[in-house]
Amino acid sequence: MFTYLILTHTPHNALALWVLMLSHIFEMFTQVQGSVSRSEGGLDIGLTLVPKLVEMHGGRVAAQSEGLGHGSEFVVRLPLLREAASPAAAEAEQQRPCKVPARSVPIVDNNQGAGESLALLLRLAGQEVRTAYDGVTALDLARGRPPDVVLLDIGMPGMYGLEVARRLRQGLGLKQALLVPLTGYGGEENRCRSQKAGFNAHLVKPADVGALQELLARRA
Repeated sequence: MFTYLILTHTPHNALALWVLMLSHIFEMFTQVQGSVSRSEGGLDIGLTLVPKLVEMHGGRVAAQSEGLGHGSEFVVRLPLLREAASPAAAEAEQQRPCKVPARSVPIVDNNQGAGESLALLLRLAGQEVRTAYDGVTALDLARGRPPDVVLLDIGMPGMYGLEVARRLRQGLGLKQALLVPLTGYGGEENRCRSQKAGFNAHLVKPADVGALQELLARRA
């Protein structure tokens, strides 16, 4: 088992959050109860993505702190590869046909970090990914090159994701494109709104990479 140890020094107010909420900080939108400075939003989805990405590689992650003024530690443990693949196996792997053909996949998310992280994963899977951080830019990307699949955040400022989907369907005539929302809300009412706006599926953040691969394969 190979271990990465990441040490970070955090401001006192942020460190207090770690001390109080160490067992919850990897949960979506975690927030200290009674916080005045952050009454909405919490920690968003960034830390929620971390354990999912680590677990995909067979590892685990933990956070710890000795208290106020001592900083915080995030420890990522990953399994050590014991044996390198043989040349024949490596060559066979390279020659194996891609399960999901490359598709034009714009990712639209006003959270730049989340959008870039997802884009990296899909590029590693062989997809042609472009990123946009607002609805207007997303529409411009679609005009320049009609997409095969659009991964679209719902709660964006300026132009709401549902409106972007309607314009992609009606204004730009993208009848065949696969539209998939990325949202923090997965209730039945939210799914009905997505369907009425022209979405083909409904994914809750953080997006499951396996589910995305299945959607891309279905589009293929």
